[in-house]
Amino acid sequence: PARGRSGSGLHICMEEDAQRMIRTSLITHPELTLLTAFAGLMFGLAYFAALKRSVTLLVRSDSWLGPVALTLGRAGAAVGFLLIAAKLGAAPLLSGFAGFLVARALALRAKRRAADAILAPH
Repeated sequence: PARGRSGSGLHICMEEDAQRMIRTSLITHPELTLLTAFAGLMFGLAYFAALKRSVTLLVRSDSWLGPVALTLGRAGAAVGFLLIAAKLGAAPLLSGFAGFLVARALALRAKRRAADAILAPH
């Protein structure tokens, strides 16, 4: 090859990749995105139920082993869920995390209502 011409094939490949990326939308599989949002919601509800259980164990128990084990299990499960969602793509990861955040909002809302019911004058 002549001098300066050795990388000319690389530019053609870059142009083809750029065109292919522009045509690809963020949500290529909407059913997978909805499924991971629902899975995130269900996982989040289980996660916050386990959080409530670990706090109850920590407050009422003399042993710290149970709450620590539950906390490590919760954290490991959260990492696993998000890693699986990330392997599926950006949209499933974001929708799974959004479902998890909805579960967080529901858990906080339920806790506030329970606290208001206890503190409200009869």
